Amino acid sequence: MIKVTVLYPNEESTSFDFDYYTGSHVPMVVGLLTPMGLVKGEVEKGVSAADPNEPAPFVCVANFHFNTVDEVHEAFKTHGREIMGDIKNYTQIKPTFQISETLG
Repeated sequence: MIKVTVLYPNEESTSFDFDYYTGSHVPMVVGLLTPMGLVKGEVEKGVSAADPNEPAPFVCVANFHFNTVDEVHEAFKTHGREIMGDIKNYTQIKPTFQISETLG
């Protein structure tokens, strides 16, 4: 299984609209990528760091699972511009992406 992880660092002086993200952006991504091999997606909202008095290092982490890395690359070549273009509607944070193979 291949996992695309999208990490939004918890930066000062930025905002993240979870209502738009979960109500509009994620459904758009799922709608575009499911026909291209998306198996499932999940969204995490940061709560804290290991020290409960410290903020979470990431305000949001999203994971999108595919069967193959080729599906991931084709999906994002096809729809990446549209997906990335929507980021401005919910945050100013530049996300970091990682593509991984799950081992267990």
